[in-house]
Amino acid sequence: HPSAPTGPLAGMRILDLTSVLLGPYATKILGDLGADVIKIEPVEGEGRRYTGPQRNPGMGQTFLVLNRAKRTIAINLKEPAGRDAFLRLAATADAMVHNARVQAMVRLGLDYESVRKVKPDIAYCYAVGFGSKGRYAGRPAYDDIIQGLTSMPSLLSETAGKPMFVPINMADRVCGVYLANATLAALLHRVRTGQGQQVEVPMFEMMAEMVLSEHLWDNYFVPPTKTKNRNRMFDRRPYKTKDGYICVMA
Repeated sequence: HPSAPTGPLAGMRILDLTSVLLGPYATKILGDLGADVIKIEPVEGEGRRYTGPQRNPGMGQTFLVLNRAKRTIAINLKEPAGRDAFLRLAATADAMVHNARVQAMVRLGLDYESVRKVKPDIAYCYAVGFGSKGRYAGRPAYDDIIQGLTSMPSLLSETAGKPMFVPINMADRVCGVYLANATLAALLHRVRTGQGQQVEVPMFEMMAEMVLSEHLWDNYFVPPTKTKNRNRMFDRRPYKTKDGYICVMA
């Protein structure tokens, strides 16, 4: 069929239980690579449908950007019949992706152990705010919280003069890319070995690694090097000219 998906993931079916931004951003990437992404929404529709400008009700700009290249179905997962319908779909899937708290998935009976009973080789991948083995395990998180905990507002104060968030949902998008890559790795493992697995992507730990790779600086060494030169990251900025700003890199 001329409209059939193409790309490296063509023929792969991914069940998308994600919402808001991080998860949908990850599954959008997988859909762009050709996967058959089936988005599972509550009966009233995912909340992001109603965010931002919209020409038609429930079709907000943010939702459209994050959910292109997907099909969608409404299922009430809190009802036994809805859960059963989802598990019938899961039996046909190669991967499942979500960004809900693990406790919520356990309550729904859609945690990894439950889903693998109907699809033993499924790649079950999910993002959480904090790693399950860390001190903040199980707590909810949003982009602003993760930016704050990984010092991004403090770093921006060096140039902005006051603490500020990066003016895009940086943590959600960066971790969305991590989640997409983790899902790709799990699918590759499945193709090579025939085995499924559970993969967790924690926002806090991912963003801490990204920030510290630049800003741990001389504390990377034990003991610290006590270098006298300033981290160049604090001095990068456009240069003002008489008719605007320019970006230059020698």
